Amino acid sequence: MKKLLFTVLSILTLAGCKEKTQKEEIEKDTLDVKIDSTFQTAVKQYRYLSNQVTLGEYPKTFYKDKEGLETSNSGWWCSGFFPGTLFYLDEAVGAQDLKEEGVAILEDLKKEQFNTSTHDLGFMMYCSFGNAERLAPKKEYEEILMNSAKSLSTRYNDTVQAIRSWNSAPWNKAGEDDLVVIIDNMMNLELLFWATKHSGDSTYYDIAVNHANTTIENHFRKDYSSYHEVIYDELTGKAKLKITNQGAADSSAWARGQAWGLYGYVVMYRETKDKKYLEQAKNIANFLLNHPNLPKDKIPYWDFNAPKIPNALRDSSAGAIIASALIELSTYTTGEISSKYLNDAKVMLESLLSSEYIAEVETNGGFILKHGVGNMPNNTEVDTPLSYGDYYLIEAMLRYKELNK
Repeated sequence: MKKLLFTVLSILTLAGCKEKTQKEEIEKDTLDVKIDSTFQTAVKQYRYLSNQVTLGEYPKTFYKDKEGLETSNSGWWCSGFFPGTLFYLDEAVGAQDLKEEGVAILEDLKKEQFNTSTHDLGFMMYCSFGNAERLAPKKEYEEILMNSAKSLSTRYNDTVQAIRSWNSAPWNKAGEDDLVVIIDNMMNLELLFWATKHSGDSTYYDIAVNHANTTIENHFRKDYSSYHEVIYDELTGKAKLKITNQGAADSSAWARGQAWGLYGYVVMYRETKDKKYLEQAKNIANFLLNHPNLPKDKIPYWDFNAPKIPNALRDSSAGAIIASALIELSTYTTGEISSKYLNDAKVMLESLLSSEYIAEVETNGGFILKHGVGNMPNNTEVDTPLSYGDYYLIEAMLRYKELNK
């Protein structure tokens, strides 16, 4: 009797395990299928988008009810995302024509390697030339990236121990002896790490570390939410004012700003292996994922403290950035916390890859993601596609596929 009971229990246990394994496999396959389908949609969209611009025009957004497609020149902070997305799509599915389009765009973009007037050279040059060099190394790309890092380094202030973001911010009463740093600047440090690895010159590495440390000290509140902007006295290095220019209020948690911070400190840990950056990334992630105003589908409102929640607009770009960062963060952690980061990223991707957010072919101006929010207080790019939303969505999908090979 005991032997029979043991046999029955063993069969039931094996059946339960098999059922669980099959369920997990189905869930994984469902997201894999959605990702593969979205890659195909994205290729069609970017072929359509490419046909609407000429060399020197960089897609920014699309207004369906008025101006239509909005573009910039190469000096705009988003210029690197268009060619970067083309390279990512070729990497994902082998779209040779998009790769060739991206290479052609680099010929126009490369002049920005000497641009010392912006802190956004990481976005502009590393998302474009960085991907081009990674996928098809060329001496020319390496030289352009090194010059870009040198240009970015000219904006570093040793007294403040940070890289100047905006040259001025008169709307916030920033004076001539003030240095403005925004949380977005964490995203430009990856270029500096590349420069040190390539050249052996630790100057770039040290600048990145100093900037990240200054940002930890001054940009974050006790709950690990972040101000958008800190104004420093560049003569003393002390923080004078902490504000949130693109969020709902100075004290609010502007969603994309939180996303930049999370992603930035994941990169910091990857490049330095200093555990304080891993802890910072985990603390930011925990703030975001445990926030009472994070919706069930994990796509954040444009500000975690936005007026009119739950009827406030979502920001799909913030969701894409967070998902990409969480996937990488899950690889640096173990156990339940690693599973949580990955599972929450999967929920975000499932949501972003639904018809609510993915545009139909030849709609949405050719962009992939709908419902981004650029600058709500300034009433620009509100509930529109955004070039960086597309870039980080494709990156997140590539990262997820890499984990599930």
